[in-house]
Amino acid sequence: MKIAVDFDGTIVENRYPAIGSEMPFAIESLLRLQKRGNHQLILWTVREGKLLQDAVDFCSQRGLTFYSVNQNDPEAQTGKGPRKLDADLFIDDRNLGGMPDWGLIVRLIEAQKPDRNYEEVYRSAFEVQQKAFLKRNWLLKLGALLAR
Repeated sequence: MKIAVDFDGTIVENRYPAIGSEMPFAIESLLRLQKRGNHQLILWTVREGKLLQDAVDFCSQRGLTFYSVNQNDPEAQTGKGPRKLDADLFIDDRNLGGMPDWGLIVRLIEAQKPDRNYEEVYRSAFEVQQKAFLKRNWLLKLGALLAR
């Protein structure tokens, strides 16, 4: 699958033109997708020139390299060919509904269901977390009572 990934606000906090702090699990998630899923990652960002090179270097220093940068084909000369990117999936903080967390993104892609309504997935994950919290909370209260 060709996956286009934004940089500012997606891989790092949006501090454009500076590079913000790495978003939790962003690099690890992208590396996992790259290694396990035979996906082609394309860096798709508004950055150009030195700012673009800084973003590419930031990722490269963390072991993340891209199939191509701001274009469909890594062999194409910049400025040649269509501006519209040919990707199966776009990961961007400006998505309608916002940016899901990286764990959810990885789970949906690995399940080959990237088009699934992630609000539904969030709801079911929240219910599981809520049940686990209530169970832990109950055990903590029991432990406190027994310690008296």
